[in-house]
Amino acid sequence: MTIALFSDSYLPTKSGIVTVVIQLRDQLIKRGHRVLLVTVETTDEFATDDPDIYRVHSHPLGLGTDQFIAIPRLAPIVEFIKKNNVDLIHCHTEFGIAKAGLHCAKKLHIPSICTTHTMWTDFYKYYLPLGQLIPVKFIQDYMNHFYKQFDSLIGVSTKARNYFKQKGMIPKTPSVIVPNAIDEAKFQQKHLSAHERQKIRKSYGIKDKDIVLLFLGRVAEEKRVFELLNMCQNLVERNSSIKVMFVGNGPAYADMTRMAAKEIEQGKIIFTGFIEWSLVHNFYESSDIFITASLSEMHSMTILEAELSSLPIVVRRDESYMDSVFDGENGFVCDSEDEMEERILELVQDEKLRKKMAARSLELTENFSIENHIKRTLFVYDEVIKNYPKRINDIDVMERMAKKIR
Repeated sequence: MTIALFSDSYLPTKSGIVTVVIQLRDQLIKRGHRVLLVTVETTDEFATDDPDIYRVHSHPLGLGTDQFIAIPRLAPIVEFIKKNNVDLIHCHTEFGIAKAGLHCAKKLHIPSICTTHTMWTDFYKYYLPLGQLIPVKFIQDYMNHFYKQFDSLIGVSTKARNYFKQKGMIPKTPSVIVPNAIDEAKFQQKHLSAHERQKIRKSYGIKDKDIVLLFLGRVAEEKRVFELLNMCQNLVERNSSIKVMFVGNGPAYADMTRMAAKEIEQGKIIFTGFIEWSLVHNFYESSDIFITASLSEMHSMTILEAELSSLPIVVRRDESYMDSVFDGENGFVCDSEDEMEERILELVQDEKLRKKMAARSLELTENFSIENHIKRTLFVYDEVIKNYPKRINDIDVMERMAKKIR
């Protein structure tokens, strides 16, 4: 099978979407499929001579982000897809390049699907330049018009599927749940030795006895990082053995570091800035507890990475975590930042509980193996191609997929 992936996000951008696209392409190629990638032209270090990667002329978005804005010319992209006899187009974003993918599908009569990664009507004001000036109805109408043109959607969680099935969205468009997964071999090629872990911690002024709370991801307002920071400032005052690491960059980074200037100077709260994805596993393994107050996730890749790194997890209650964080088993699911604060202190003070929850986190990663993820994705591909130009019955597909892939 020849599949074309279309994405407006790619390296060096660090995001769940980029991780999903890289993993999906690698794993499909491993299984003997040919996978083309149409994506943004980014920095020179990520230039490639790979004939199966088509780079679209792009400009940095700026605004404190590491995103690029594509300016696609449709005719050459259509020709690229046509000459490579593509069987299915799979989009992962909603902007210029994804629109080009949809255009190719219609022009060449190729089935198309799109994975929905973002709740745009809820969070577009954080993502789009001048988003505060755009009416929500405009965004909803745009997204509904865009998504309903695909033969099927892939929802990365129950939350993702339910979001687009609700009234006022696109309930009649098929959507099949395929949870995110982590390629363990790629993410964690080798574990840190005790000496390497100690060395990394020491480089950030962290002592052996300190308990490190980790937030890793996009440092942005929609991730509720200001609420998280306020809670962490309370925690480091209440318990001197607590250190907090914010790993990543984003539009809120400058404001966050200003707000935490005192704690940064005291070495209690640490901001690392941007870290290459190939190195982020070092920070998981150098930490003790993973924390996030985000309510904007569809199916958090960082939660899966934290579980693969054997970390207990403390989150705010949200449907996106319902299949990955189990209250009292591998962490705590909390209804407020105040409750998070108390639960974190409980974990900090109880080493036995931390170890028990850490072990359970690792066990749960079996549910999100890359092998099952690819099997489910290929099942959807086959069903969409087989039924084209008609649409699939998504309930029937999910029921059969569940019986076949356990």
